[in-house]
Amino acid sequence: MWTYYPDLLAVPVPRYTSFPTAAEFAEGVGETELSTALAGENGDVSLYVHIPFCEKICWYCGCNTSVANRTDRVTSYLDALHQEIALVAEHLPKAARITRIAFGGGSPNGISPIDFVRIVDALTLEFGIQTEGERPAFSIELDPRTLGPEWASVLGFVGMSRASLGVQTFEPALQEAIGRVQPARMIENATAMLRSSGVRSLNFDLMYGLPGQTMDHLRSSLEQTVALGADRVAFFGYAHVPHLIARQKKIDGSALPDAETRFRMAAFGHDYLVDQGYVPVGFDHFARPGDMLAQAALNGTLRRNFQGFTEDQAQVLIGLGSSAISSFPGLLVQNEKNTGRYRMMLSQGHLTADRGIVRKPEDQRRGAVIEALLCKGRARIEPDLQGEALPTLRGYLDAGLCEMDGTDLVIHPGGLPYARSIAARFDPYRKDSLRRFSSAV
Repeated sequence: MWTYYPDLLAVPVPRYTSFPTAAEFAEGVGETELSTALAGENGDVSLYVHIPFCEKICWYCGCNTSVANRTDRVTSYLDALHQEIALVAEHLPKAARITRIAFGGGSPNGISPIDFVRIVDALTLEFGIQTEGERPAFSIELDPRTLGPEWASVLGFVGMSRASLGVQTFEPALQEAIGRVQPARMIENATAMLRSSGVRSLNFDLMYGLPGQTMDHLRSSLEQTVALGADRVAFFGYAHVPHLIARQKKIDGSALPDAETRFRMAAFGHDYLVDQGYVPVGFDHFARPGDMLAQAALNGTLRRNFQGFTEDQAQVLIGLGSSAISSFPGLLVQNEKNTGRYRMMLSQGHLTADRGIVRKPEDQRRGAVIEALLCKGRARIEPDLQGEALPTLRGYLDAGLCEMDGTDLVIHPGGLPYARSIAARFDPYRKDSLRRFSSAV
């Protein structure tokens, strides 16, 4: 179904989990703007809690994380996180309603279950979350290598309804090549444990474009994913940028598949999962028809935020923890990345946002176009944007990857892998993409 046009994928582009992207964040936008934004919120709010620790660091990983091998460092970070939870809750009006809480990292199971429960208790107390009746939807990212049986009762007690396992690949040789060794039995046990603890929507992260990966390797991982009953699949291309992520220097770049092979892998994965009954969600996500993410894709309510594609309709996402990003209609801000400075700022009673961007009306207008193209495959393009973007879209239009339908730009099914490249034509900030971003597929 997909045709490979290398020239139309030549320029690296963002994933557009926000607009403007984090590449446009600057110093000078931070605590003051965040404090004002928090004080003005009275509607639905989602929370993201960042745990920047893993027991083992994978070589491919670009996350803000470190090894959880020093008890004092983990303890001091968690103390600061509790301070931030209380401080942010103090700024947020009581009328605001917390509808979702997501835990990511790193790996939230890089800390002890007891410490995790203490975080949940602090969120419940400080943000006035109901302990009975309708509670926020809880989700968590987990590392199956360190997911011990003691986590089952904890996740069940919290009421964790969604979880994501970092699977990447089931192939032992590929696991060795990327520094993430986890036998299939480990993933099977983690899956069974999460189901028994009440997780209703389980996501598997899978990767293509790995060193030495073949189509047979990919097929095997997809088959095992389907057999284990994953409700969602996030199917990402490995981004090899060792000049930006030093730990990737351990990965053999000479063994990576070429660009066309990566494209074929993405196409194969798409077709395989659709044939197995999954609903495509954007370009690189899939969900079973009964899953809320698939329903959002089918009924036109799919959205995109810093967690990727989501059915979450809250317009405000508050990030807690070092490097976490908060998103408001008129503001994007990121917390201090360095955990030492993060702790120091909180010890002095300061919100830790130290960089970001004020979203001007024009940013919001263009962001709505980009989000609609990625989430719905269609967006209304106002005349001035048509005049600006259509000349740059000529190659995509001529190839039949998209078309103008009246005032709407429509991406055809065969144009899915080009969606981010098409959306980027409405992004005026893209001037140094080659330095900042990875390939579109």
